Amino acid sequence: MSSFRGAVSLLTAILIASGAAAETSKPEQIDLADMTWVELRQAIEHGYTTVIVPSGGIEENGPHMVLGKHDEIVRRTSHDIARALGNTLVAPVISFVPEGDPGAALMQFPGTIGVPEEVFAGVLEAVARSLRASGFKNICLIADHGGSVGPQAEVASRLTREWAADGVRVFDVSDYYGSIPAQNDFLKAQGETPATIGEHAGIVDTSELMAINPKSVDLSRYDEKSPFAASGVIGNPKRASAERGQALLAIKIEKAVKQIKALVLQPAASAYESR
Repeated sequence: MSSFRGAVSLLTAILIASGAAAETSKPEQIDLADMTWVELRQAIEHGYTTVIVPSGGIEENGPHMVLGKHDEIVRRTSHDIARALGNTLVAPVISFVPEGDPGAALMQFPGTIGVPEEVFAGVLEAVARSLRASGFKNICLIADHGGSVGPQAEVASRLTREWAADGVRVFDVSDYYGSIPAQNDFLKAQGETPATIGEHAGIVDTSELMAINPKSVDLSRYDEKSPFAASGVIGNPKRASAERGQALLAIKIEKAVKQIKALVLQPAASAYESR
């Protein structure tokens, strides 16, 4: 009997130790930049093999919103997406993205910082290659800015083909930015029109930022009578709200999570063939 009790005690100790090890293997936070290389290696060894690479943008967003709107939004959504996925870390936001030629509309306003598409694509590729070398298997590219969508898709497709034999995939999380029609439908159901919703620094952008960081928005600075050339706004941001922002953010987060889960579960060969 004593030997039986000893065996039970030993098994209990092993289970407790295993549980403690599993608990300590979970990273305390998900920001890659805030981890030491040892912590990162341990996280990857314990299954954190998916990483999100968010890209934002520094651009004019009307007189009522800060230039770093895209960065703030994608930083928050990437964290929410990572938590919903589990076993996922988040790389630092890439701030410098394509904003058009020097004569493009947004480039006419002070503060907009743009890079050529090939430069942005080169940065994405270099980041992805670095993350692959670190041991990540699923690299998820998420763009909050429209000008980044094309280069992102090209890089993801090309690197996934190149690394097909190694089991490393780069995903173009296109449903994130592609959630705009669903967001517009949500607002139309509340009585908004394409004119009030707008296309830049309007209800969607402003509401999302109000939900994330209300201090970055000051609607008293916006004059509804100002044309785009004077304000940099298309739409009516005064109809924005933090409550709407929460709902709009939930739409893009849900779509991104659903797409990433499907892509990760998809066999590597199928993912390669579908690109």
